Amino acid sequence: MPQIQLTPAERREHRANAHHLDPVVMIGGDGLTPAVQKEIDAALNAHGLIKVRVFGDDRAAREAMYQQLAGELNAAPIQHIGKLLVLWRPIPAKDKPLDEDRKSGPRDVKVLKYGRPGQRPEVKQLRVLGNQRLTSGGQIKRAKPKLKSVKKNQGQ
Repeated sequence: MPQIQLTPAERREHRANAHHLDPVVMIGGDGLTPAVQKEIDAALNAHGLIKVRVFGDDRAAREAMYQQLAGELNAAPIQHIGKLLVLWRPIPAKDKPLDEDRKSGPRDVKVLKYGRPGQRPEVKQLRVLGNQRLTSGGQIKRAKPKLKSVKKNQGQ
């Protein structure tokens, strides 16, 4: 597969985003094995932008690994500086099956209870379940069932 071609502006932006990243995969003395390549592929699928550290001292070998990874994994080579290689590939879209019957899960909500003037408000942490709602007064009540249209039910 051919590697992704980026404009210099896109490459500069990815290089800036990769600056604070730590290396995700390390290539040891055995070099670029199929297992290491598989891990780099998985990291690109998960993160998109990754750093790879190569522990070899031979710059030509590191450059060859860099180009081989970019070509075989269909990734864009962003930067090769020292023993660090930066690669980017767009994260593939995840197909999630939509479940129509699924309700919302529990969520934690902070509620402020105000007392007398001049005092700090009391902060309460409440857990609101999927079948509950939070009123404007800070109380938890059961959610009302969703009303369905009478006209829509007649048509079925």
